[in-house]
Amino acid sequence: MDILTDMVLVESEKTATIHAPVERVDIADWLLHLPDAEYQRCAPPDHIAAGTTTTDDGRPMSINVEVIGGSLMVQHYVAEVHEPHHCRMVSLSDVQTPAGWTKIQVIWDLSVTALDSASCRYTNQVLSYPTPAFLETLKVAGISFEDAVADRQAASDDHNRRETALYAQSLERKALARN
Repeated sequence: MDILTDMVLVESEKTATIHAPVERVDIADWLLHLPDAEYQRCAPPDHIAAGTTTTDDGRPMSINVEVIGGSLMVQHYVAEVHEPHHCRMVSLSDVQTPAGWTKIQVIWDLSVTALDSASCRYTNQVLSYPTPAFLETLKVAGISFEDAVADRQAASDDHNRRETALYAQSLERKALARN
């Protein structure tokens, strides 16, 4: 499916402090072993379900179901980068709209960098692009791309702000529990 990378739908980056040494934080392990209930705690009531699987060729995947700005999304994140301090997850996500299901591409970039010997900075970045099918859905609904961007950006920024702080807390608990 074509991804229109010259048209940004959402660009949101939030940060939070993790009060644990960077050496103890393993985003890749956390992300691909995140219990469903913990995922739900990281952005209530938006986060509905999460699980992990692999692609047919064995790459790790995180499947997330959530509601952002009133739109139900099923995200099929494939790990492009899967390291302790950086994960880049790319999804051709299903989005339920009033006009029916459509797709957008979502890139979820999670990283951590040391602040000092006892803390680190967690960065949660989300970038999304429309597909031609998404643009057609907007056209059918009589919504301009600019209005869709404004709506999705506001909803995604709010969602990202809330989940980033809670993801950082979850990562911190896991880091401090590691032997």
